[in-house]
Amino acid sequence: MYKKILSNVKEFKAASIATPVWMIFEVIFEVLIPMCMASIVDQGVKENNMQHIYVMGGIMVVLAVMAWFSGFMGGIYGAKASTGFARNLRKAMFERIQTYSFSNIDKFSTAGLVTRLTTDVTNVQNAYQMLLRMCFRAPFSMLFAMIAAFIIEPKIASVYLIAVFALSIVIVSLARAAMKCFREVFKKYDDLNAAVQENVSAIRVVKAYVREEYETDRLRKAAQNIYGLFVKAEGRVVMVAPVMQLTVYTCILTISWIGAHMIVAKQLETGELMSLLTYCMYILMSLMMMSFVFVMVSMSAASVERIAEVLSEESDIKEPEAPVTEVKDGRIEFCNVDFSYDRSGSGVPVLKDVNLSINSGEVIGIIGATGSAKSSLVSLISRLYDVSEGSVKVGGRDVREYSLESLRNQVAVVLQKNVIFSGTILENLRWGNPEATDEECKAACRLACADEFIENFPDKYETRIEQGGTNVSGGQKQRLCIARALLKKPKILILDDSTSAVDTATDAKIRKAFRAEIPGTTKIIIAQRVSSVMDADRIIVMDEGRVSAFGTHEELLADSRIYREVYESQTGGNGDFDEQGDR
Repeated sequence: MYKKILSNVKEFKAASIATPVWMIFEVIFEVLIPMCMASIVDQGVKENNMQHIYVMGGIMVVLAVMAWFSGFMGGIYGAKASTGFARNLRKAMFERIQTYSFSNIDKFSTAGLVTRLTTDVTNVQNAYQMLLRMCFRAPFSMLFAMIAAFIIEPKIASVYLIAVFALSIVIVSLARAAMKCFREVFKKYDDLNAAVQENVSAIRVVKAYVREEYETDRLRKAAQNIYGLFVKAEGRVVMVAPVMQLTVYTCILTISWIGAHMIVAKQLETGELMSLLTYCMYILMSLMMMSFVFVMVSMSAASVERIAEVLSEESDIKEPEAPVTEVKDGRIEFCNVDFSYDRSGSGVPVLKDVNLSINSGEVIGIIGATGSAKSSLVSLISRLYDVSEGSVKVGGRDVREYSLESLRNQVAVVLQKNVIFSGTILENLRWGNPEATDEECKAACRLACADEFIENFPDKYETRIEQGGTNVSGGQKQRLCIARALLKKPKILILDDSTSAVDTATDAKIRKAFRAEIPGTTKIIIAQRVSSVMDADRIIVMDEGRVSAFGTHEELLADSRIYREVYESQTGGNGDFDEQGDR
């Protein structure tokens, strides 16, 4: 797991190596300064040797400057390495998410993926920078200070060993307790992000139903959970400070008491005692820094696991070894198809024993009750999911033989949830074909009946769409999505209830334009309204994941009870539609 995460350091390996090297240099220069200070006191001040004071003072200044410079360089390289690592990590995660099939995406919530890309990566970035700087600085600082202290006076230096041992036990115990709380915190971030995301994206619905207070309370609860866990975790972490202070003061008093007796006995010099007190602070502060590193790494461990889950997730949709790159035509065949969303095979089948044959250029309607697996059926054509059993063929070849790019470029899908992006109308349309000319975009919009409202905008095709398409209606979104799909010039066009928000007259105009302008394209139309599919060449009636009937409008009226009931319920039993645009 950690190897997979650290592989994203990549071009920042040099900066990652340079950071601890500079930190070690900083420690060496800092540890030498107290020795110079002791020399100034014992050989300069005590013996009134001004030349020695000047020389050692100059050396101290040089050492201080070199320590500052080393720390400065360590900081620069550390920032470069950690931020670069975070950048690569986010890029790797985002690229991995782009390869996911729909079944992979179903495993992660949107809020969970956002948390992983933001909060979790930031935690790992901070931990990595601390590891590069403090994880090398603190141990070396403690080691060098301990060596210097033993060189000066082993008897007093042994006090440090006792203090370090006792303090280590306390710090590790507190850090382990805090780690459990921090692991829970990041799981709660998903709930917080989900609450914010849903509220902001559905703010119009929230206001329409006067649910502001409910949503505020929901967010407050999510924030309160995080607050409670952080307080619990930080409560254990902050206990390190008073324990640390108690240890420092105890060491200072002990060293001062022993050192004073040794000075009186002429066994220790005053400057040496001052150095020993300074090294005492070095050693104990280094231990405290190491405890913070331990806590930070513990905090990031949960984030590392969550990031590794994203990077380790393998797409269920695999590219074939020798992919077919040309889709011959729009023929579609379903051969003994079973499908379940649970890829382990233990799930309840959504589609059962589906056998269909659709000719290239046909207009096929699909109708059925909510939950009858209409959308699941068409999602198999472009390999948004793979079948559990059987096969789906396009142009005479199993869809699993095609490269995903080739297949999906020839199978345009307008999904139930119409998504358009921030940018101009032309920019949105060119998602279908980046090379499309302005005239081709306008022609696609005429086919989708989108030109009617676009021409009424002051900026026409340069009109900017707000994030989420909030400045256009649901019907306008649908027509823009249809135009975008038409620009792909696909061999198969799937409209998954994609005209539900347009009036029936416009719906009829779109269907008529399709018949006249793209006769060679196989058109599959999923609809709730019989009026949207009754003029199709053939109609599929879905019922609980099975094909209940397949035939023309007239055949289904005679032979399909389900179709006849739907038809009569929508026409009042007399075969007439009240809405303009239908018969």
